[in-house]
Amino acid sequence: MDPVLPALDGASIAGIVPALLGGRDASWLPSAALDAEAVVLLVLDGLGWNVIDGQPELVPTLASLEGGPITSVVPSTTAAALTSITTGLPPAVHGVLGYRMLVDGAVLNVLRWSVADAARAPDPLVVQRHDPFLGKDVPAITQSEFRNSGFTRAHLRGARFVGWHTTTALVEHCVRGVRAGERFVYAYYSGIDNVAHEFGLRDEVYRRELAFADSLVADLRDALPAHAALLVTSDHGQVHLERESWVELDALRDLVAVMAGDGRFRYLHAKPGRQRDLLAAAREVAGDLAWVRSRAEVLEAGWLGRGPSGVIPGRMGDVVLAASADVGFVDPALPYEAMLRSAHGSLTPQEMWVPLLAAAGRG
Repeated sequence: MDPVLPALDGASIAGIVPALLGGRDASWLPSAALDAEAVVLLVLDGLGWNVIDGQPELVPTLASLEGGPITSVVPSTTAAALTSITTGLPPAVHGVLGYRMLVDGAVLNVLRWSVADAARAPDPLVVQRHDPFLGKDVPAITQSEFRNSGFTRAHLRGARFVGWHTTTALVEHCVRGVRAGERFVYAYYSGIDNVAHEFGLRDEVYRRELAFADSLVADLRDALPAHAALLVTSDHGQVHLERESWVELDALRDLVAVMAGDGRFRYLHAKPGRQRDLLAAAREVAGDLAWVRSRAEVLEAGWLGRGPSGVIPGRMGDVVLAASADVGFVDPALPYEAMLRSAHGSLTPQEMWVPLLAAAGRG
């Protein structure tokens, strides 16, 4: 299997905002979004295209909408992908390179915006310097508990934060925005990703969550006026993992100074002078389970986009393990990660292909 590379020049999640707000080529967007006076972009965290293509009976509303698959970005994980959606930039440019990354010598947990040992976390505006939504005044409708988080400041700063505690409020906030004359509204729902991580992709809870998210889409479409379009996408898909799917990297421990990244896109930072040894050993240990690449190879291939500068390349590991098999790689500093029953971050079709679907409102 070859890795699925992000379509950063066109039909990818990084292209949605530039196509809608920046005057770039929008011909690949569903026509319902192109023809609308206003667009509500709903991001359903963790919904892969394979669900809509392979299990349409679970998501009949989504399956009935116009559109198809587009690519996520690399790494195909929430922190990097949401920042790419809002800024319209690839990770190599905006600098948020995964769930955890090395910043100023410490591993930053991006979603929690924290570093170990109670050290002070870096300023979000320094880590990620680019304005969301091309600097335009846009309402961002997301969970209320995210209001003051460092990650919110990194990927939504300057947007008008509109918090919700229930999905009925999410729907109503979107409708009120459109009725007030907003031409573009951003909305976010995390339920699918949360449930998948806790229960995996084979549990009835996950299927019920898909049905609930589908009903949310139906409710929002029914509530929006006809001159507005609902545009639905996701940040990444998912791979199911059993407990035994998590792979220890004990054989590399003497060569690794620190690990970061995600379970399926693991960054290995080498001890001083051991970069070549680590790359060779990682290929021996994990070559049958992952695309094992050096930092230089990842940058040359453009996996994370072109044009990284300054400190950004150093945020990724000297060696990258991008899982090709249904496994995750354990970071000893984050043992609870191995309890997850689904994961993402790599370049498999399940993780990289996400929906871009649209329909006119029916309210």
